[in-house]
Amino acid sequence: MKIYPAIDLLDGKCVRLYKGDFDQSTEYADDPIAVAASFRAQGADTLHLVDLSGAKNPEQRQTSLIEDIIRETDMDVQCGGGIRTSSDVQSLLNAGVKRAVIGSVAVKNPKLMQSMLASFGGHRICVAIDVKPCDKLGYAAATSGWQRTSKKSLDDIIAQYIDHGLAHILCTDIEHDGTLEGPNMPLYTKLAAQYPDLKIQASGGVASMDDLLALADLGIHAAITGKAIYENKFTVAQAIDGLKDSAAIKILNQGTA
Repeated sequence: MKIYPAIDLLDGKCVRLYKGDFDQSTEYADDPIAVAASFRAQGADTLHLVDLSGAKNPEQRQTSLIEDIIRETDMDVQCGGGIRTSSDVQSLLNAGVKRAVIGSVAVKNPKLMQSMLASFGGHRICVAIDVKPCDKLGYAAATSGWQRTSKKSLDDIIAQYIDHGLAHILCTDIEHDGTLEGPNMPLYTKLAAQYPDLKIQASGGVASMDDLLALADLGIHAAITGKAIYENKFTVAQAIDGLKDSAAIKILNQGTA
C-alpha cells in the first residue's frame, strides 16, 4: 500500500482542517515546500496536495506554489481543491501534477466528469467521493466543501464512471476526517471487496501504524495521512518502513505455508 502524506494549502501555508471546517483550521507550517521536502527526505515519492484557497475562490488558486513544490521535490503529486473545468485539470497537469483529484463535479455533473475521464484518461484523474453515513443510502455523497449532502449514494456515483475509464477513487468519511479516531474500516472493507479492480485511496481518521496496516490488509491501494504525521503519531519514514516490513512478512509466510 502506498502512503500519500498530505499537505493542505491555505494562503500559502500548511494547515489541517477538522472535518473540512475552515473555521476549525490548524496551521502547522508556513513553508509547504520545506514540509514536502521533509517527506521526500524520509522516502516518500508520492504526495497529496489540496488547494484550499482555490477551493474557496478559483481566483486564488495556488498553482505556482504547487508547481514549485513539484519542481523542488520531484515527487508524484496528486492535487485537488475546487477543480470545476477541464481547463482546471489541464492547468494542474501543465504544472507537473500527475493526477487531478475531482470531487464535487463528479457528484453534480456526471457528463462533464465522464468527458474528463475520456479526455485525460483514468490514470490522470482521481474521483474523490466524500461521504456521510446515511440510513437510506448507506453512504451519501457530500459536496460544496462538505456543507451539502446529495441524494446520491457512494455506489450510485461509482456506477456512473465504472464504464468510462474510472481507475482511482479517493473516499473520505468526513465524520472521521481530522479526528485521529481511526478510519472507517467497514467502509473500506466494503469498497475493497466490491471494487477489486479500482485503486482505492482511504482518507480520514488515520492515527496509528495499526490503522495503516489494517487498511493494507484489506488491499487498499493507498492511504492519505496528514494530521497523524503533524501530531507526531508516526513519521513518514516509519509508515513506509512499517508497510514494507509487513509486506515482506506476508510474502515470507506465504512461501512457508
